[in-house]
Amino acid sequence: MNLAKRPYDLRHAGISFWLASGVDPAECARKAGQSIQVLFRYYAKFLAGTRDRANQLIEHSMNQWEATRTPG
Repeated sequence: MNLAKRPYDLRHAGISFWLASGVDPAECARKAGQSIQVLFRYYAKFLAGTRDRANQLIEHSMNQWEATRTPG
């Protein structure tokens, strides 16, 4: 049983897994030894989840900041 047809397939799967797991795209690019532009070009479909997570983190932080500014 082959895990992949080519070694590149395993590399692609690994990078895709990192991105889907929420690893920072810049760190994924660094670990993969490629530019972030290449990462965005070939793995953009996996970045949608990280974008959603980033937006959740930003919204949460903004809510916390507002809560500390509101008297009460």
